[in-house]
Parts: sequence; C-alpha cells; structure tokens
Amino acid sequence: MSEKPHKGEITEVFEAMRQGGREAQDQLFELVYDELRRIARGRMARERPGHTLQTTALVNEAYLRLCSDEGVRWENRRHFFGAAVLAMRRILIDQARKPNPGKKLHQVTLDEGMSSEEMSVDLLALDEALSKLEIAHTRPAEVVKFRYFLGLTVNETADLLQVSPRTVDTDWKVAKAWLLREMSGPA
Repeated sequence: MSEKPHKGEITEVFEAMRQGGREAQDQLFELVYDELRRIARGRMARERPGHTLQTTALVNEAYLRLCSDEGVRWENRRHFFGAAVLAMRRILIDQARKPNPGKKLHQVTLDEGMSSEEMSVDLLALDEALSKLEIAHTRPAEVVKFRYFLGLTVNETADLLQVSPRTVDTDWKVAKAWLLREMSGPA
C-alpha cells in the first residue's frame, strides 16, 4: 500500500484542476485511491454479510460520482472527502433501498464500543435522521459522516475539520445521542 499523500499534494492537484488541467483528475485519483479504498473497506466491514457491493465497486462508483460533474471544484481535502462521504453514503442508501423480497431492514451499528443490540439501527432511518441533524447541528453531522460513513479515526476527523480531537469526541457523543433519540420516535 502506498504512503498517504501529503495534504499539500492534494491541494496542488485541486489547483491544477481549477486551472483546467485534465491530467490533474488522473493524478487526484492516484493520490486518493488508496485512502478511499481503506475507508471503503472499513465501511464495508460494517455492512451486512453477503452484501452485493464490493469495496472496489464502492470506491469506483463514488469516484465516478465525484468526477462526473464538470463544474465541481474542491477547495481542500475536507471539501473533497466530505463529497466522498456523501457519494458513498448515497450509494449505500441506494443499495439499501433496492427492492428485495424477504429482505430484513438493513441494520447498522453506530459505535463499536456498545453491544449491537444497544446501537443497532436501520440504515435508511439513520440516513433520514442524519439529514435532520445536518440542519440542526452541522459540525456533529460532519463528524458522523467522517467517522461512520468514511470510518475515519477521531484524529483523522479532527484534522479534516480543523478542530481538536476532544471536540470531535464531544460532537460524536452529541450526534449519536441526537440520532438515537430522533430514530426512536416520540418519547
């Protein structure tokens, strides 16, 4: 596996893309592919057994969605990986919505530290609640996207959001409580 790209390298590629360099898009793919694959592998490990979508397919589909809009220009790593989160999230939600007779609701776990019974939720319900959280509490919603959908660590998330790891921990706790309350319905 190749070494993680330096933040400056990615920023330089974004600048080249803004200036119309077609080869910059290929260079971006080379710089972020291993990282996106690592993230997708972690994400797919949380999916139900027998999921039809494979890690490589998730990465390729997400990257195609990211690059299909000619007008999109990423400002920085945070912007790019935020878009990657959204693309992977949409792909997984689309997969969960596909009709499949006899299929159970797609259950996911928000936190590895709790038993699956305590934290097991329906992926579609999580997506709906996360959309509401994005409106009510932007940064905690970003933390969920980076930690849950991209599988980033607290430190990686803090780096992308340019906040302290302690802030990420707090936002993560707030977001999980808010999401679980939202998904449990009226009290």
